[in-house]
Amino acid sequence: MPADHDLKGLMKFLDRPEWTECFQQVFDRHFEIILGGPDELDFDDLRDALGDAMAATLWGCAFEDFLTQDFDVAGVNIVDEYLKRRGWKEGAPAKAYMMALRTSVMSLYEVSDIMPGVSVMARDLIRGGEPVLVHEGTASKSLKQWDKIAARVVRVMDRNVFTGGLLAYSDRAAEMVLDGARELYGKGRSKRNPTAIDKDLRASADTFTMVWLSDHFEQAANAKPPRVRNTDGDELMFHTTRFPVLKGIRQKDIADRLNRVDTLSPAGAKFWNWLETPVDNQPAERGDGLTFDSTMDDGIRVLGTVELMGRTLLFSANSPARAQKGMALLQGILGDLLGPPLTEIQTLDQMMAEGPSEPAEPHDELDLPPEVMTRLVHDTLDKAYRKTLDEPVDTLGGLTPRQAVKTAAGRRKAAEWLKYLENRSAQHNGPDDPMATYSFLWMWETLGIADLRR
Repeated sequence: MPADHDLKGLMKFLDRPEWTECFQQVFDRHFEIILGGPDELDFDDLRDALGDAMAATLWGCAFEDFLTQDFDVAGVNIVDEYLKRRGWKEGAPAKAYMMALRTSVMSLYEVSDIMPGVSVMARDLIRGGEPVLVHEGTASKSLKQWDKIAARVVRVMDRNVFTGGLLAYSDRAAEMVLDGARELYGKGRSKRNPTAIDKDLRASADTFTMVWLSDHFEQAANAKPPRVRNTDGDELMFHTTRFPVLKGIRQKDIADRLNRVDTLSPAGAKFWNWLETPVDNQPAERGDGLTFDSTMDDGIRVLGTVELMGRTLLFSANSPARAQKGMALLQGILGDLLGPPLTEIQTLDQMMAEGPSEPAEPHDELDLPPEVMTRLVHDTLDKAYRKTLDEPVDTLGGLTPRQAVKTAAGRRKAAEWLKYLENRSAQHNGPDDPMATYSFLWMWETLGIADLRR
């Protein structure tokens, strides 16, 4: 929060008994879903679970809600009472900020056109209307294109700013809030009386906190490491097999035999990629989780690798089935040149726990300049997305994007689909990450819905 929006004096005023009791009522509504109950949790437990910064933000959401409310006590509203009694201590920006908070409304926004450390455009998803420019120096550094946030936008000294209680929403949490808004106002909510909608939102500000908490802890409870499989459908399990080279056998003897095998592609004098055959290239049953595999430039899958290291032949594969098949292949070719194998098996978790390995050999990784890597990634994404425009998409009701944009409803769905793609791409770490810098604008223009990108 900017320095001239300091609320320390107002927070100190909260220590007066009449206001402490009023604030407790509001606080309880915001956190009743988590605190109390059979587990007897308190706010310190919540702070331990979420960290000081997040707990402070949530407390701020309750406090800002409290500032908007009238109570049956002397003074009625704490902001009015504070400014009446202590306003002379505050500068003009601080007083303007407090008065703006007094009448503020919590709503759900979608952000775009982010200038980190400077500003964002924020579109109110509940009350509708055009996006507004919000000057913001902190959250704008971490927000990504099309992120959803619960926030209060107030106008202070001719500038729109976010207040301190800003919550980043997942797509699931945002949809929960929007479902509630649809039930209340239907599709034509923007035609309703804006004053009545503001009154409803002001009365239900605690809902934004409770939805965020419910979503956060449900995600934490259900969080499981994604299952990672190869394209055969087998869960990744890294097999490294070492064959000792028998006494009197030269590396050249082994290399000559390996070079005669069609499925072993040399990538150096002592390194081979074991490639798939048409029989191997069969569609596997698709399981849950992520898919990982290595391919050659022409798209042929790499099933394993073979390397000569001194008096050892090293064979690696990423699943038990591939390891067994590859060992049988090598023993059939080199059985009279090698000793008994010794195999080490690691799960993905075990490999990650070990941390980074030794620097890769030249054949393992290409050391490309960042600008070249960016161009390669962007070219690959261009090809993939051009193909996607003519493929059925589940979120578009099984229509292709080109088919979907032929109707008004389909155009809206296609816009939401593109926003989803952009948001997920923007989540990649670092402003210079090739995925984060990829521009989807050409897809909006190709589909003729660039006017909906706001």
